[in-house]
Amino acid sequence: MALGIGLGGAPRGWAQDEEEGPMSNMHFVVVRDTNGKPVRNAAVVLHPVTSKGKQGMGGLELKTDDDGKTGIDGIPYGLLRVQVLAPGFQTFGEDYQVNRADMVITIKLKRPARQYSSYGVQEGKKADDSQGTDKKSGAQTPQ
Repeated sequence: MALGIGLGGAPRGWAQDEEEGPMSNMHFVVVRDTNGKPVRNAAVVLHPVTSKGKQGMGGLELKTDDDGKTGIDGIPYGLLRVQVLAPGFQTFGEDYQVNRADMVITIKLKRPARQYSSYGVQEGKKADDSQGTDKKSGAQTPQ
């Protein structure tokens, strides 16, 4: 079920003191926000978070299967930053407190919101031709 980089227990950067603490089996389900259908081949990126709230070194990328599921065993208890990326969806990011032996996290991805841009001349202002464009051909003229 887990497909990723750096498998084999906790990834580099998650190394704990010589005395290992509790570990969690993490399971992720990635679905569409609108209808709950699975998102396959989404990248689920995991990063440890330091005690100061900063993203720690190291990380791991998992890919979801056809059912939108992925997971990994052996994640140390503590704060975990989860990012999910999938084409056609907004990037998801949130921090989770890992504090149980088995955890299932369901992530609902949203489609991008419509974006509006204003190009051209602002109302009430004259266009500035400081670039030196030839008005007939549109070509750049030397400055």
